[in-house]
Amino acid sequence: MAYYPVKGFRAVPVQAADVVETGLVDDRQYMVVDASDGSFISQRKVPAMAAASAAFVDGGLLLSMDGLDDHLVETTLDGAARDVSMFNKWYGTGIDQGDQAAKWCSAALDREVRLVRFPPTQIRDGWGLHPGRVAFGDAHAILLITEASLEGLNTRITAAGAPAVPMDRFRPNIVLTGWPAHAEDEATRLRIGAVELGFSTRAIRCAVPTVDQATGAKTGPEPTRTLATYRRDPDRPGVSFGAKYAVLTPGPLHLGDEAQVVEG
Repeated sequence: MAYYPVKGFRAVPVQAADVVETGLVDDRQYMVVDASDGSFISQRKVPAMAAASAAFVDGGLLLSMDGLDDHLVETTLDGAARDVSMFNKWYGTGIDQGDQAAKWCSAALDREVRLVRFPPTQIRDGWGLHPGRVAFGDAHAILLITEASLEGLNTRITAAGAPAVPMDRFRPNIVLTGWPAHAEDEATRLRIGAVELGFSTRAIRCAVPTVDQATGAKTGPEPTRTLATYRRDPDRPGVSFGAKYAVLTPGPLHLGDEAQVVEG
């Protein structure tokens, strides 16, 4: 189980978390945007983002990356509003986190950027079978993958002579064990502990799974090359791996909570 305080930065693994309407609490509440036009920056264009870390501490959000001094971003909920966009499809507002945060992020990513926070009063709808709500995630609250799905993928990858890939390449929020491969594609509604989730859509994968999440370096064609041999999506261009879910019933979530299909 993991969340990502800054979209595109390194994951923060957790043993327990509160799940709110927009996903794991504090997940993708911050986003880096181009300083000139407010469009979001992601690992698709800047793989080095994977080497940057963000952690909530007393007083705010601590940013860190090898080669840079740590920087504490004092949480600003009433700062200057900035127009932001994602994929040229969603246009909204971000709360600018100030010049020092922008300076640190610009140095880390070697381009002029700003750091923004999702406004607590802003509502952003997802889409799919269960649309739900989302903050700065791509379009959905939760990304869920079964461990067996990765095992099946790695069996194919290693059979072709390439090294296996770790789960973090796919940046999931929740990983289910004990479920069959790709069962995440089939459950219309599921309950994990006290939390109920509704299936939105399969996760179409971009170039991010080819990025080493420890170093921020591009690694080559896997796992995309192998996914293309058996996971081409029937409804949309691209390959799918994992599934996106909306939060139907918020609540606490703990590592080891049992997952049950409510409607399949």
